Amino acid sequence: MDNRIAIAGTLMDAYHVCAFFDSRDEEYEALTPYYRQAVETGEKNFHIVDPALVDDHRARLEASGIDTHQCEACGQLEVVTWPEAYLDDEGKFDKKRMLDMVDRLTGSGRDAGFSRLRIMGNMDWAFEDLSTAPELIEYEAEVNEIIERNRQPAVCVYDMAKLSGAMLMDVLRTHPLTLINGIVQENPFFIPPSEMLKELKSRKMRSAA
Repeated sequence: MDNRIAIAGTLMDAYHVCAFFDSRDEEYEALTPYYRQAVETGEKNFHIVDPALVDDHRARLEASGIDTHQCEACGQLEVVTWPEAYLDDEGKFDKKRMLDMVDRLTGSGRDAGFSRLRIMGNMDWAFEDLSTAPELIEYEAEVNEIIERNRQPAVCVYDMAKLSGAMLMDVLRTHPLTLINGIVQENPFFIPPSEMLKELKSRKMRSAA
């Protein structure tokens, strides 16, 4: 049995995708078929979104043919906000909390009755406090091991207009797959997480010197 999943019309063998978009319309055009596929195959969608855009997110899912009320009622769709997932009580990114949550959701805590969990995380929160960027990149590197071990897909959504050149390269280097201009492909810039973490540690040491 082929256990791969399709995103933007491409079957995926890897599970951690960085998706870059120029607009919200482009984002939903590419990703709503992926969300619908989960509903049709009895899987669960877990979406992390901007608190200000929760209603808009649900409306866009509805417009694509997903019955959000029914899916949320039966547990097939769960929509949470940035503070609920990524941030601590002071509004700061909590890497350990997020890694633990992903491990729980995709591993031992995965809902019985759902054959797969598909995580989508909108990453715009990271640009509200750029001091969190180093810890975010550490998270993106470390979460690869969890996602690969538990074999559940996660799509990290980035707004191209908000990424600096340096951050774009770091994001690319922590994801085995990219979704750019509606096309999914293996990422030639991806490096093993252990190697990326060594580089990040070296950067910290240099900046502290």
